[in-house]
Amino acid sequence: MTTIPVAAEAVKNDPVLNIAIFGAFVAVTLFIVIRASRNNKTAADYYAAGRSFSGTQNGFAIAGDYLSAASFLGICGAIAINGYDGFLYSIGFLVAWLVALLLVAEMMRNTGKFTMADVLSFRLKQRPVRMAAALTTLAVCFFYLLAQMSGAGGLVSLLLGIDDKLGQSLVIAIVGVLMIVYVLIGGMKGTTWVQIVKAVLLIAGAVAMTVWVLALHGFNLNTLLETAVDNSPNGDKILGPGLQYGANPLDFLSLGMALVLGTAGLPHVLMRFYTVPTAKEARKSVVWAIWLIGGFYLLTLVLGYGAGALVGPETIAAAPGGVNSAAPLLAQALGGSLLMGFISAVAFATILAVVAGLTITAAASFAHDIYANVIKRGQNADPAGEVKVARRTVIVIGILAIIGGIGAQGQNIAFLVALAFAIAASANLPTILYSLFWKRFNTRGAVWSMYGGLIAAIGLIVISPVFSGNEKAMIPGIDIAIFPLNNPGIISIPLGFLLGWIGTVTARTAESRALAAEMEVRSLTGYGAEKAVEH
Repeated sequence: MTTIPVAAEAVKNDPVLNIAIFGAFVAVTLFIVIRASRNNKTAADYYAAGRSFSGTQNGFAIAGDYLSAASFLGICGAIAINGYDGFLYSIGFLVAWLVALLLVAEMMRNTGKFTMADVLSFRLKQRPVRMAAALTTLAVCFFYLLAQMSGAGGLVSLLLGIDDKLGQSLVIAIVGVLMIVYVLIGGMKGTTWVQIVKAVLLIAGAVAMTVWVLALHGFNLNTLLETAVDNSPNGDKILGPGLQYGANPLDFLSLGMALVLGTAGLPHVLMRFYTVPTAKEARKSVVWAIWLIGGFYLLTLVLGYGAGALVGPETIAAAPGGVNSAAPLLAQALGGSLLMGFISAVAFATILAVVAGLTITAAASFAHDIYANVIKRGQNADPAGEVKVARRTVIVIGILAIIGGIGAQGQNIAFLVALAFAIAASANLPTILYSLFWKRFNTRGAVWSMYGGLIAAIGLIVISPVFSGNEKAMIPGIDIAIFPLNNPGIISIPLGFLLGWIGTVTARTAESRALAAEMEVRSLTGYGAEKAVEH
């Protein structure tokens, strides 16, 4: 079988159809969001959707939140060009999700109320721990948000045929405004329904393309792999390890640590578990999420090698979107303009759903943790006032994300994603695990771990090759790259754990044993999880 000729210019195929399909998706989801907003009366409604979603619904929403544009477009392209090494991303993201779900998710849900800081401050001093947790949450959400928004601008040239910077900036602004509207009107309930719809569309599209690719190769995976090898300039090297990461295995190890451990500390993923009414439903949503996410990442193997076989790595690399063009180009090769338009709409829907989830998490963290519990000391802040602050925060975050996304056009997006995961793994995860499993853990340990991990992750990336010193760096004009690795995880993650331990063992003040015992019972059994914790 020979490569289907798809010229790079053909990627601009029928942008009007792509916009029409995307417009239809926006219209439907806006209708859903407006209907969902009718019941947003309390803080629990706005932050946690009134804990009204079933385990099955929440499982689909978790999949929608977790399967970002990078999961769909990035991994398919990585497999199409680098083969085995590209599939390692699929394996890494899936293993990371299992770590998050099996180790911390249910215990976090049982202990907390709305945000990650609820858990980390449960048995410690409220104000310093909440402030530190809120700052790390905002940092993770902002850089993750920036990556998604700037990624939206980068996809424009591929999906809609808009090459100029002004046009891409306009699309980033439109995505940002839609995000603000979704979260402002719908809250967590509206955002959850958007994520459910997006997950169904994404998985349905991936399944259809996978079956189509296999059908063209007689439903024989060996035939597909042989065709991909024949069409790759690297030959059978795409079936073995080392094509992408063979030069610096230590760098891959560092990136792997950040991805696998960072996911368990991503606040917008953990916040999803507050939308179900019971611990039983939380476990049910875990099962659904594992099946959906695991199944999707298996599909990327066929889609990636399918793009390599039917489109060809050289055509993909030469397309306007580069490596990210693999899935849309495969859709065009299979089903022409209509399937290309559907996949284009799904790509935009994916960005929209993820940024909405990130925004409401950041808004909840600022309003609930900083405003209600630090500024108001948890005493004078009524829930209605807290929700008003959250809504205003959504607007501010949305504007900052639009400005940041426009400013980051053409920059190294991997830098922003790596920073978000590195902060989550270095600052959030050590404190989460210590809080849940170490009775002696105290306030000093929590503060040292979070601030230390945050500063270490950002500091090491600033002096790494992804920030300066080469043409692909975020600021290529300067050279302060003295740290040799692209990701700081191998240094900053152990440092976060170490600082948490040192801070704990050197502190002289003991924390409440009663609260530690209460937290242990609640985290393991879910008893009292519906009640607010005030201490």
